Amino acid sequence: MKGSVRRAAAFAGVGTLALAAPLLVEGVAALFAALGALALVVDDGPLFELFARPSDRQERRLRGLAAFSFATAGLAMLVMLVDLPVQVFAATVVLLAYGNLTEQVARQRTTSAIGATAAFAVGGFLAATAAQVIVPTLEGVSTVDGPEVVFLAASGALLAALLRSVLFERDDPLVLFSVALLLWLFTSLAVDVTPSEIAIAIAVTVGFGYLSWALDTASVTGMLTGVLLALLTIVLGGYPWFAVLISFFALGGLSTKFRYDQKRENGVAEANEGARGGGNVLGNAAVALVAVLAFAARTHLPVDGGVFLFAFAGSIATAMSDTLSSEIGGVFDDPRLITTLEPVEPGTDGGVTWQGELAGAAGASFVAVIAVALFEAVGVLGGAVVALAGVGGMTVDSLLGATVEGETVGNQTVNFLATLSGAILGAALALLVGLP
Repeated sequence: MKGSVRRAAAFAGVGTLALAAPLLVEGVAALFAALGALALVVDDGPLFELFARPSDRQERRLRGLAAFSFATAGLAMLVMLVDLPVQVFAATVVLLAYGNLTEQVARQRTTSAIGATAAFAVGGFLAATAAQVIVPTLEGVSTVDGPEVVFLAASGALLAALLRSVLFERDDPLVLFSVALLLWLFTSLAVDVTPSEIAIAIAVTVGFGYLSWALDTASVTGMLTGVLLALLTIVLGGYPWFAVLISFFALGGLSTKFRYDQKRENGVAEANEGARGGGNVLGNAAVALVAVLAFAARTHLPVDGGVFLFAFAGSIATAMSDTLSSEIGGVFDDPRLITTLEPVEPGTDGGVTWQGELAGAAGASFVAVIAVALFEAVGVLGGAVVALAGVGGMTVDSLLGATVEGETVGNQTVNFLATLSGAILGAALALLVGLP
């Protein structure tokens, strides 16, 4: 057995102790705290050799085991102090521990990044699912909500895989707390999903993610981000919401490939052959995700749920409009700065072309048409609101590009602010004309 696999198996063994939480939460917290303290004093011997990561060997301290143990002890304290659900605690810990194990096993067989990432997600998903069955059994509960268990396990596994793809092993505590908080949020929302719905949702989103990676429209990180967003959109919003979201990913991704060589010559092409990373995907879709979460929590909020639908559609229309205006407009050589209309070099932040503006308006209108077709509450007037919100958000993006984008404010931040503007504009216009 390779050293990395043996080490991951040892960590998985430690993580399995979290399953004892239903029987003695205080004891589990104390046990993991003791393990963390022990890890800081052990600097030699079989225990050190079993758990030591390469960086631990240089420092002669089991900092990886200490960080994992103390973070787990901290989660156990949340169970006692603020009622973090025990099944969320156990599922989160074993998800990370066994996800790491299956990833290391996969790395012995393949050098493919997608293969190792898929192994982590599948291993974490299975472990989290098992934990959510074992914990209620130990608590004396005879039945569990299978679809909810699967949804929580899938969501946690995707988020953990995403974070692990951009972080280091030493950042495991951040992964633990992020996954636990996400699953805690979903348990508090009491997500209602049927077995067929969750099965179809996972199949559709995984298929969509693999296709985006295979077509080089997204990196592994971008693919994971898109799959997670898509899964949450289907389960918390519904398939019409997903159709609006996927329209951006599909058309936006294809537009990146449009005359790519020419855009590369002009210096305006996306890096990595047009494959968008997780930061780019989040910059364009984070606001939409918040709108979906707010819609799912609408019974707990003093706002009509329809407002969040228009915020969602407005943000996606903005992302589509901005992407098409950039990708189509980038092939033309006569951009002008939006604030002064002076000619500028291709690729200049805030530079626009009439062709790009027209393409952007068409993109916003495309999202509006989908919304009108799939949402009875939108209607023709609502479609006009969505289209205006998209064009308005695109204009905000160009204005921010011309005025503040640079070394301190990056493109992803500008994208986020633009989609936020489109969401606010969409919600405000809808309220103004009395749609929700």
